[in-house]
Amino acid sequence: MTAAFMDLVDVTIVNIAIPSIEHDAGASFSQIQWITAGYALAFAAGLITGGRLGDIHGRKRLFLLGIAGFTVASALCGFAANPEMLVASRILQGAMAAMMVPQVLSIVHATFPAHERGKVFGLFGAIVGLGAVSGPLLGALLTEWNLFGLEWRPIFLINLPVGLVALFLGRRYITESRAPKALKLDLVGVALVTLGLLMLLYPLTRGRELGWPLWGYVSMAGAFVVFAVLVAYERRKADRDGSPLIELSLFRVKSFAAGIAVQTVFGVALGIFFLVWTLYMQIGLGWRPLRAGLTGVPFSLAVSTAAGLSVQKLVPRFGRKVLQAGALVMGAGVLIYIGEAHRYGLAIASWQMTLPLVVMGAGMGLIVAPLTDAVLSEVPREHAGSASGLINTVQQMGNALGLGLVSVVFFGVIDDRLARTQVGPAFAHAFQHALWWVAAVMGVIFLLMFALPKRPAQHVEGAEDAEGAADAEDAADEAAPATEGAGELVH
Repeated sequence: MTAAFMDLVDVTIVNIAIPSIEHDAGASFSQIQWITAGYALAFAAGLITGGRLGDIHGRKRLFLLGIAGFTVASALCGFAANPEMLVASRILQGAMAAMMVPQVLSIVHATFPAHERGKVFGLFGAIVGLGAVSGPLLGALLTEWNLFGLEWRPIFLINLPVGLVALFLGRRYITESRAPKALKLDLVGVALVTLGLLMLLYPLTRGRELGWPLWGYVSMAGAFVVFAVLVAYERRKADRDGSPLIELSLFRVKSFAAGIAVQTVFGVALGIFFLVWTLYMQIGLGWRPLRAGLTGVPFSLAVSTAAGLSVQKLVPRFGRKVLQAGALVMGAGVLIYIGEAHRYGLAIASWQMTLPLVVMGAGMGLIVAPLTDAVLSEVPREHAGSASGLINTVQQMGNALGLGLVSVVFFGVIDDRLARTQVGPAFAHAFQHALWWVAAVMGVIFLLMFALPKRPAQHVEGAEDAEGAADAEDAADEAAPATEGAGELVH
């Protein structure tokens, strides 16, 4: 949980501090882009490989290695002598996070029997909510305090004590686990998946800044060719020695295939919302980072509360309907936000955003905690790492697609040349326009959720009576629910 929280905070904390980095470090606009995009690209490209390495060499070992590397990379970021070193250190940090994050799901799966995992999911939901707001809030505080005259550097250095504590506790309390049969790392698969993801995500990440050049579209189209070659190769690899990087048999599990689609589209919605929300408050309304960060607190509290309720109380009773209700509630919150933004215009206050943010947060909480549970409830234990890497990867792809769409649904309705007095109204109008898209995406998610299982297997297993206890223990070995992917949605 500590490691997952650290990763969550680190993604969001940087955005708030970008103006300080730009001013103090003398970073160019391109370098600023790479400080955020470099982490995201390295993280997304390494997730599937990181998950599989945990299956092969031991999840505890990879987890601790990832935490140690993440802590060292954070120190390098904090002590970066120039923008180039900061960019390189952020790429290293993303690669280390890709080793660390997939193991969280696998370790939870290996440590807790199925009927106890609901408690873990509830706790993780609270961590997701805290991480969602702690990053921007902590980033704003550390930047404005300017501790020891270090400007933006404490946003990275704060990871050092947290990482050391996580390393110590992990070594002491986590038990080692790995796939029951010996697997080998599929190096060709690693090369193909990394190439395909970079070809897809790099143009999406940098497209708007570069003016959407032709090579970007060619690269994205070529990525799908690489993925097709990857699928054909992985199929042959599975038949030959049973050690593919991506276990294609997972997609024959209906709940997993449907869940992957939901995760991807949900990532698109969140990718659009969180970026345009930040731009709306800080540029459109002209709010200071601290005020913007504090405005998000009700949203975070609502996510945490609803996440705990959904997994422990609601999903065992109502199953899939809870997730669908979450999509409708979140969509309703988006519509209320459009109405409030239109009604109050640039005079809108933080408290007037509370209602839509609480409704949206409640809807998101009903989705994020049980969604990965539903997706992975029928995944075999030996493929937990591979499945975890896949889920986190498609979330990152969805996020990147959402960020790419911001240039269409938000910047697409803003004139290139605006007078100072026109910026606020233009950004407020573009925010409302983008939210209509988010509401439409939530409707699509509601429909996709009909393909999810009516009740995740974990909750069926957890309801056994004394007679069926032994059978439930056997079934527990075949279920792999977890909420690790929930945190990446916030990314």
